[in-house]
Amino acid sequence: MNIALLGGSGFVGKNLLPELTAHGHLCSVLSRDPERCREIRLLPGVTLVRADPYDTQSLSTALAGADAVVNLVGILNERGRRGKGFRKAHVTLMENLLEASKQAGVGRLLQVSALNADSDDPNASHYLKSKGEAERLIKLSGIDYTIVRPSIIFGVGDSFFNRFARLLKWLPVLPLACPNAKLQPVWVGDLVAAMARMLESRDAVGKVYPLVGPKKYTLIELVRFTAAAQGRKRWIIGLPDFFSRLQALVCDFVPGKPFSTDNYRSLKIDNVSTENALPDFGIEPRPMEGLVRSYLGGSSHQQRLNAIRQRTRDRS
Repeated sequence: MNIALLGGSGFVGKNLLPELTAHGHLCSVLSRDPERCREIRLLPGVTLVRADPYDTQSLSTALAGADAVVNLVGILNERGRRGKGFRKAHVTLMENLLEASKQAGVGRLLQVSALNADSDDPNASHYLKSKGEAERLIKLSGIDYTIVRPSIIFGVGDSFFNRFARLLKWLPVLPLACPNAKLQPVWVGDLVAAMARMLESRDAVGKVYPLVGPKKYTLIELVRFTAAAQGRKRWIIGLPDFFSRLQALVCDFVPGKPFSTDNYRSLKIDNVSTENALPDFGIEPRPMEGLVRSYLGGSSHQQRLNAIRQRTRDRS
C-alpha cells in the first residue's frame, strides 16, 4: 500500500513510519519544508514530498498515487487566544485534505484525533472543539475513514514526560495547575502498532477508536513519578482551581506558552476512557512505569537505541 502522511516528521510520525515500512508499505511524508526533516530520507521505503497543506492543488498533486492518507497534524497551543490557530491547523487543513483526497482519488483516511473531541461541554477548549469539528467533516465526506482518539501519548521524545522532566531539572518547587486532572497515558509503540493494523483492516472503516493505557492517573501522580524516575526530590504543589486559572492566564503571555488557558480547559475534562480498542487489534496495553524510566535517563542516542530494541522485541 502507498501511504501518504501529513505531520509525519513529528513524534508520532517518526514512530509510525518504521511500523508501516515493516509491514511492507511505501510511505511518503508531505511537508512544506522537506529540508527540515531530511533525516527521514534515511528510512527505507520513505520519501519526502514537498506540499502545502493549505493549498488544495499542491496537496492533491502530492497525494497522487496514494492508497491512503494519515493525518497526524495537531497543535496543543496557538499564538492567540481565540481559537483561530486551532481552526487553521485542525479544521481548515482537514477541509483542504478531504478535497485534495477526492481530487487525487485517495479512498482511505486515518485521522489522529483526541479523547473528548466529541464533548458537548460548552466550555471545552478550542483544541477539543476544533478536533471535534474535523471529525464531523470527515464523517460527512464520504471517504472511508478511521479515527483514533488517544489519551496523552508517551515514548522517547514525547512532549509530556520530557517537558516535565526538563522543568523538574531546574525547579526545586513546581506549582502544578489542575493537579487532579485524570489521564490515561498510552505508549506510542502500542498506538502505531494499532494504526498500522487499522489501515490493513476493512473492518476498521467507519470506526472511531479510543486508545488508552491500562491505568488512570492524576496529573500530580504523573509529575511526581517523573521526578522519582529521575531520582530527584522535588516539592510539587497542587494548585486550587482559582490559581490554576490564574497560572494559565499569565502563561498565555509567556513566550512559548508552557501552559495556557486552552490547556487548562482541556484538563478540566478527564482524559480517560472506559473503552480501549487496543485489545481489539491484539495489543495488550503497556504500562508506562518501566518504559518511561528507561528513557528519562541516559543520552538521547541511548534512548533511541532503547526504543528500537523495544520495538524489535515486540515484533518477535
